[in-house]
Amino acid sequence: MAGLAADNLTCIKRDRVLFTDLSFALLPGRLIYLRGPNGAGKTSLLRILTGLSAPDAGELSLDGQPLERQRDTFNQQLIYVGHKAGLNGALTAMENLRFWCAQHGAEFVPADTYRVLALLGLVGLEEVPVRMLSAGQQRRVALSRLWLKKATYWILDEPFTALDTDGIALLEKHMRQHVAQNGAIITTSHQPLSDLAGPMEELVLEYRL
Repeated sequence: MAGLAADNLTCIKRDRVLFTDLSFALLPGRLIYLRGPNGAGKTSLLRILTGLSAPDAGELSLDGQPLERQRDTFNQQLIYVGHKAGLNGALTAMENLRFWCAQHGAEFVPADTYRVLALLGLVGLEEVPVRMLSAGQQRRVALSRLWLKKATYWILDEPFTALDTDGIALLEKHMRQHVAQNGAIITTSHQPLSDLAGPMEELVLEYRL
């Protein structure tokens, strides 16, 4: 099967089964809206997909081949934006993004980075330590990665957190464009996604006692 496929995944945290026998596929040109109450395992599932955690059972595959055999290839095709911004507060936006690009195999072009930060409403803040920025501005710095690296798979954990109306609209537009260009997204969100155009499916996790 093309795309990123999960087969019978099980995740157990602190002796509680979050989910079991979970199977689905994230295909190019598709968006999966991952839903469920707090504690249902949404973040745990996303971390398993990125390789930051391992499932207690089940397998992942990429284009029909075991994912572990092609983890480097998948990482080149992946952008993960977690619930936390993942920024070093002592560094500026430019310094954070330079470091991130070096870590994730993306070319760092200062002019392009300034352009993206301007698009995201951060003109004049590019050289300010990130700890001095508001929560919404820090979120915009984190999300700028989606403009700086070409990648098929976006795994996003609450990407709209702390964004204002303009920021939400800008990110939604970029997500629509990515899916339209045969990109694949799986995202959690407290922001309704009904306005996102293009093929979308819901994956719902239930809270298990």
